[in-house]
Amino acid sequence: MTMPTADTAVTYPAGALTGAGTVLHTETLPDGRLAVLVDATPVHPVDAGWPDQGPDRATLTTPEGTEVPVADCIVGATDGSTLFLGRDIPVRKGTEGWAFTVVHILPAGTVLAEGAEVRFRVDEGYRAGISAGHTACHLASLALNRQLAHGWKKDVQPDAAGNPNFDALAVETTAIREFGSRDVYRLGKSLRRKGFQSEALLADMAAVEAGVNAALAAWTASGAKVRIDRESELLTGMRRWVCELPDGTVSMPCGGTHLSSLADISGITVRLTSETLDCAVEVVMNTYVSA
Repeated sequence: MTMPTADTAVTYPAGALTGAGTVLHTETLPDGRLAVLVDATPVHPVDAGWPDQGPDRATLTTPEGTEVPVADCIVGATDGSTLFLGRDIPVRKGTEGWAFTVVHILPAGTVLAEGAEVRFRVDEGYRAGISAGHTACHLASLALNRQLAHGWKKDVQPDAAGNPNFDALAVETTAIREFGSRDVYRLGKSLRRKGFQSEALLADMAAVEAGVNAALAAWTASGAKVRIDRESELLTGMRRWVCELPDGTVSMPCGGTHLSSLADISGITVRLTSETLDCAVEVVMNTYVSA
């Protein structure tokens, strides 16, 4: 079977919910399910390198008109002879001689011929909820960074708004969910060495939470426009999330899906909690979107 020689073209960054593609390669996985690679897709895959946003819920319609559920959708890569999936990919994106692909996983027993034209349909409601959660996650991190800007004794990398990037330096995990997100931060020796004074967050966490929520309320009320700037339609092409906030436009790399305007939601709030662990404090920021 032939393998793709070019990266998959993706249309989900532009908000596409439907699209057609030509089957380039199919492969039966060890569990019996079918991996399907096409030239173009609107289905967002999970990327093992940064799995904060999971796969879309979607269906694939065969040339015969049969609608098949997409059981999973992940980033894969091939050197022309072998298909590697998720964490098994041995090279970085953009490595010469490799094609990075969106791999649609279909139920066992599905049969598709290479060269077949198929159509995709993404669950609109689920995509909307995840996109709202992802946009809110970015805004919450920016608001938190701004609220904690006074807590640094050393110069560190700035965020998209120019504030010290607590989120990037302290985050352990991020998970995007429908109409929300969950960020886990670790306040330990490493962060102290970078110059962060944990008391800035822990001494009065309620005040920090209130400040973050005040910023989020003002930004949401502005109805700011949101977009994804793309250097190309390819899976590995650089994409940037851009939001035109009242106090300045912010931009950061992001491969996920997003709202097109903050006018599409009525509010964003966060709740901060903490737990003392061995030699560190874990702070969790849960973000909630009101539709």
